[in-house]
Amino acid sequence: MQYVLNPSTDPHWNMAHDEFLLEGLRETVFCLWQNAPSVIVGLNQSVYAEVNLPYLEAHGIRLARRVTGGGAVYHDLGNLNYSIAGPAREVERHYDLMADALRKLGLPAERTGRNDIMVNGRKCSGWAKRLSKDRMMIHGTLMWDVDLETLTAALAVPGSKLSSAGIASVRSRVANLRPLLPQFGTLAEFRAALHDLLADGDAETSLSDSQRARITEQARNKFGTWDWIYGRSPQTEFAACKKFPCGTVTAHYKLKHGVFTELAFSGDFIGSRPAGELAAGLIGKKVETILEKPVEDYFDGLTPAALLSVFH
Repeated sequence: MQYVLNPSTDPHWNMAHDEFLLEGLRETVFCLWQNAPSVIVGLNQSVYAEVNLPYLEAHGIRLARRVTGGGAVYHDLGNLNYSIAGPAREVERHYDLMADALRKLGLPAERTGRNDIMVNGRKCSGWAKRLSKDRMMIHGTLMWDVDLETLTAALAVPGSKLSSAGIASVRSRVANLRPLLPQFGTLAEFRAALHDLLADGDAETSLSDSQRARITEQARNKFGTWDWIYGRSPQTEFAACKKFPCGTVTAHYKLKHGVFTELAFSGDFIGSRPAGELAAGLIGKKVETILEKPVEDYFDGLTPAALLSVFH
């Protein structure tokens, strides 16, 4: 199969690149690529319900949204991603391509359920798909030596998620492939062997400067924007509680497309003005708008950043 080389590790650029493979080419191609530490949520998910946003911010982990469905995943440079795009009927014949390739490398891999590849009863890969006119793309992960502690923390949502209209991620027992493939000393060696199997002697499909410029523009104007990453989040209902010197503050709220649709405060906190006034003024606003409000009148001595931490 022909292939496209992608050395980028920028998650927003790589999401735009995948979209271009789907919509901007005529050939059937595959691509092996990597992301710097990042969480990638599915098209129909709420970032607020799926991602530990404070953990990502504290650890410099980026957040992106892809054009396919499915659940949230954590990527780092111990993970190898793959994409296959082409005419739909042809790509459908490649659903088992990655499992077949892993078997040729010596793993007892099997495709199970709707979109998983399992080895010895543990998940090493998940994939998703997208149709665009007569073309289809499937893309997924291959866990080589992923930091599983960080993966768990990044996808552990603090607080209490009550309900979400989005698609919740299914947590599975996962496994890295490195201990199972001792013949490869590094991910680079594994990647090269996998690439040779998939290419099977076919040539590279090179992208032109104008095509790469188009991808860069989409990365900046679509995939890197608040509207795409946060604003597409479906309505999600939460209850979150935190203790401060002024007392305990509990927020009951709903978010849709990243803005408050409902908000109420309760607790034993002390303030000189009713907190309902602040809540009413935040309806229809982004969560981050709290940073612009004089919240100390409602919660004695509390800074806007401290109140914002209740929602993160």
